[in-house]
Amino acid sequence: MTVATILGAAALPIGKIQSTADADLHNLEHELLLEMVLQATEQAGVEKKDIGSIVMPLMREYTKQRYFAIFMANALGIECSGSMIEARGYGLAGGLALDLGFNEILLGRAKVALVMGANFESAIPAPVHASRSMRSTGDVDFHMPGGFIPISWYAMDAVRYMHEHGATRAEIAHVAVKNRHHASLNPLSQFRKPITVEDVLAARPIVDPLGLLEVPGRSDGVVCLVVASEDVAKATGRPYARVRGRGFQHDGSLQIDDRGGDMTAFVSAQKASATAYGQAGIQARDIDFAEVYAPCTIVEVLVSEALGFFARGQGARGAVQGETTLGGRIPISTSGSLMSRGHPPNVTGLYNALEVFDQLTGRAGERQVKDAALGLCTSELGNYNAAMVHVLEGVQ
Repeated sequence: MTVATILGAAALPIGKIQSTADADLHNLEHELLLEMVLQATEQAGVEKKDIGSIVMPLMREYTKQRYFAIFMANALGIECSGSMIEARGYGLAGGLALDLGFNEILLGRAKVALVMGANFESAIPAPVHASRSMRSTGDVDFHMPGGFIPISWYAMDAVRYMHEHGATRAEIAHVAVKNRHHASLNPLSQFRKPITVEDVLAARPIVDPLGLLEVPGRSDGVVCLVVASEDVAKATGRPYARVRGRGFQHDGSLQIDDRGGDMTAFVSAQKASATAYGQAGIQARDIDFAEVYAPCTIVEVLVSEALGFFARGQGARGAVQGETTLGGRIPISTSGSLMSRGHPPNVTGLYNALEVFDQLTGRAGERQVKDAALGLCTSELGNYNAAMVHVLEGVQ
């Protein structure tokens, strides 16, 4: 049976990379991405002739070059006999591209595939970006006139969670403090200065009750993953991460279920993870660490419960007690999270997978999870009304 793996990875530190229109010199997406391809393929021990497919998250509309997968094939001089795919899925795009890359291997279309992308948005005027975000994450006839930005939905989740479970703002704030500590150990992170709970609570409000340190900043990122069949991975003699399970679920709603669903249950993440665990032949307690797609503190709390790491209402308290910190029972967001590592949305799912790969192959440095064998990464689509979950296992 064919098994898919991640065999190599490279990424730029997340931050403000995009050039302004009037800059004398411009950072070009394809040049930076080409460098990441060279680094990732060298780490993987594969050559250009081995690559059969290219899969990318669809580049932001702010990118001048279109049909970027074909453009990159030309720049690399690669003749693809498998597929060339650009996947659209907003926040889900990175996880979806990774999933499609694995499919190229599982379907026998390629022995090696590149899953890569660049997300440039930091130099775009805030009103333009906000308008685009509202149009992408809500109903243009109902949500957009009310000014619902993505953080608005998560803020409502936080209010509901505190009401239902008696959690406090300070308890939820511990998630941001923990993630900033993890980010301080990660050279790819955008924000690395340590913070305290008091800092989080005193920060400028964004959408009540969430403040500046509980939400992601504007970020650019460039990343490349090399995925390959396990036969290829074994032949290189290098450490790799193999796919043990995969799950996807969409609940049929747009942001918050207007048919009376439970807004803090994250049912799609529950069902997607159950499918992934079933394929892997494991349970939630077998996972050693998780890299979750969580743009806000409350989202990490809710998805940690949906994935089965905590009972309903206990996720925030678990963070307070250190269970999700490095060295704790179930380290979560060891990279620093979307809030501190950074959140270039269309490639965030790939950065999450890179962190899992680094942990499972012993490359995580100061933030290494001891004896990490099974890791999990997620991607989401708007308030977790859709979730993609991958369970990976390290092979040294």
